[in-house]
Amino acid sequence: MERIERILLADSGIGNTEEMLKMLMDIPFVQGASVTVLHVVPPQVTTEEMTARLEAGGKILSQAVQNLGLDPQRVEAVLKQGDPKDIVVKMADEVSADLVIMGSRGLKRIQSILANSVSQYVFQLASRPMLLIKDDIYVKRINRVMAALDKSEASRDILRLAINFVRDIKGGQLILVHTNPEMKLKPGEISGNPEEDPVLVPAIAEAKRMGVSYKAIAPEGKPGERICQVAEDLNVDLLILGSPDRRPSIAKGLPDLDRLLGQSLSDYVRVYANCPVLLVRDPA
Repeated sequence: MERIERILLADSGIGNTEEMLKMLMDIPFVQGASVTVLHVVPPQVTTEEMTARLEAGGKILSQAVQNLGLDPQRVEAVLKQGDPKDIVVKMADEVSADLVIMGSRGLKRIQSILANSVSQYVFQLASRPMLLIKDDIYVKRINRVMAALDKSEASRDILRLAINFVRDIKGGQLILVHTNPEMKLKPGEISGNPEEDPVLVPAIAEAKRMGVSYKAIAPEGKPGERICQVAEDLNVDLLILGSPDRRPSIAKGLPDLDRLLGQSLSDYVRVYANCPVLLVRDPA
């Protein structure tokens, strides 16, 4: 992806999604994008309730467009009625979104299922890059972008995306991380030698080729915990990682309960990272 051209912002009227989009629009990689601001009104019991919710939704959209301050030619406000989970997934396809932005309460896996989490559902079913912003984090101007890499096919897309974000940011820094659960460090060491890490070596070469300022780290330990720790220690503003799509074709219309209940790396980071998380689907 050379440039983000179409963004779907699912705006519930609360949280930090609007502020996040304003930060993104300062980055050349994103600046020219058209934006669809979507607000969904769930079905109501009575006509009066539905009328009131639709009116309130219209006000939320109007306020969102005003807050964003975007070129009116490049923003569309859409008010829909229905199940928010299904509507967001459908709209992402309809507008061919290069990026879906959603808020998240940061609920853990079981809580997400019991609370019928919209972001968790969309995260499982959407095939497009998805940026999750937890309601309780402070959104900052993007300067340090972290790419959590592994041996998957998605890593190449993650690296390319991270470089595209950073390359035109004055003073921006790309942070390359590959965790190795089997690596044994000497006492006092916090990282292996990234110049010898088979995943980081080509990533470092690409960062150098593109003239991007970078820092490479190869920590040991459980990937989810270490990724979140590095992001916090280095005050990362945006974290990008892959999310494998392991859903069989027969289950494309259902949440992947195996990954909801299992030890998914992307699910762990989604819950515990203290910065916005951009998830990229593994093409495999």
